[in-house]
Amino acid sequence: MLKIRKFQATDTAALRALFVETVHQVNSRDYNASQIAAWVPLSYDFSAWLARLSAINPFIAELDEVIVGYADIQADGYIDHFFCHAQYQRQGVGKALMQKLLETAQQQGNARLYAHVSITARPFFAAFGFVEVKAQQVEIRGQLLTNFVMEKRC
Repeated sequence: MLKIRKFQATDTAALRALFVETVHQVNSRDYNASQIAAWVPLSYDFSAWLARLSAINPFIAELDEVIVGYADIQADGYIDHFFCHAQYQRQGVGKALMQKLLETAQQQGNARLYAHVSITARPFFAAFGFVEVKAQQVEIRGQLLTNFVMEKRC
């Protein structure tokens, strides 16, 4: 059974592995190897990653005690991270996380949700009523990546 819970510091390494695997396996459909390597380098600073996760305080999706996804929503409605493990795509994990974010947004009284969405995730966000505000090119470690500012009015 899928369970959604809040982030704990002990999740740090598992979330990094999920983030790396997902981007390197799933997003590689839409971004080249140089872009992927710039976006999610294999080497990282554990303390900086823990600080990042602690700051965004994501929800964790677990299936049989295995972390299969995570997503956050900030006080202003910004979704910074939204990732489902490559091996658990199209199994309801993303849907459960999005429903949790929508529920949280309602509790927070958010008028809108917004995110900088990858090419890969764009259809998923659109399926939940997010609309494209603009396409943009972002530079990460010398590589240009296309993503989309998408929003959903609540």
